[in-house]
Amino acid sequence: MKNEIRIEMEALPENEGFARVAAAAFITPQNPTVEEVCDVKTAVSEAVTNAVIHAYEEKGGRIVIRCSLENGLLHIEIEDFGRGIEDIPKAMEPLFTTRPELERSGMGFAFMEAFMDSLDVKSEPGKGTRIIMEKKFGSTLCGE
Repeated sequence: MKNEIRIEMEALPENEGFARVAAAAFITPQNPTVEEVCDVKTAVSEAVTNAVIHAYEEKGGRIVIRCSLENGLLHIEIEDFGRGIEDIPKAMEPLFTTRPELERSGMGFAFMEAFMDSLDVKSEPGKGTRIIMEKKFGSTLCGE
């Protein structure tokens, strides 16, 4: 059976923590390890922070988070409607940032890739960005 949630929130730095906790709470039926919970929280945090800082340049906007779980597969989409990314391969390079004045590390996409099983970035300049991540949870119940 598939379970889904959708959260829409203002692109504010203080909502990043809520997004992390909501994603962590959503995966609890999978009986995740502490490491799996941390992986998901970190990936969601990086995606939401990118939207706040880069898509909207901290001027506000909307972020939509969609999570679904089916057969142990977590699917997360984090979408903004901000400025978009002109060069996705360049943006995904470790240490690349469009906001060096904020002393950003430029590791957001690298962390998402490291902590999730798959990462896909779709973006159109002037229209926004959609981050799509997946993580497979192994069965931890006896007999499964």
